[in-house]
Amino acid sequence: MPLRRMPVLCLAAAGLLAACDNRWNQAHDTPVASALPNVPHPVGPVPGPGDVAAQPGNPYEGDAQAQHAGRQLFVRFNCSGCHGGRAGGGMGPSLRDPDWRYGNKPADIFDSIAQGRGQGMPAWGTRIPQQQIWQLVSYIQSINTPDEPEAPK
Repeated sequence: MPLRRMPVLCLAAAGLLAACDNRWNQAHDTPVASALPNVPHPVGPVPGPGDVAAQPGNPYEGDAQAQHAGRQLFVRFNCSGCHGGRAGGGMGPSLRDPDWRYGNKPADIFDSIAQGRGQGMPAWGTRIPQQQIWQLVSYIQSINTPDEPEAPK
């Protein structure tokens, strides 16, 4: 094929693709960035903070019974095997420290328990109900406060 025809074919193909794109968008009633002038399609994740979803709060926050139940779960699930008997650390990190790698907000702690974390924290979200995870979060948040159940002496 002569090189003189190549630009004509490229323009024809681009026009056909644009027409198909617009027909699909009209049929599905979906706005697309290509329909807007000078707005490129993003490829992959868009950098930056984006929209930050509201993090759920702990439904048992400040509940002494939930904190005590969380302490019992901490012992029963052998969390102390890694975090120490009073969560002071061991093979796993101390939960008494002010610095937390993955965040110390209720939703962060919940995610750490439910989804697990690299370097040894297993995911418990498929093994225990959310209610018990929130009770564990309540206990963990009570550590180093006057409300801590069975605090070390």
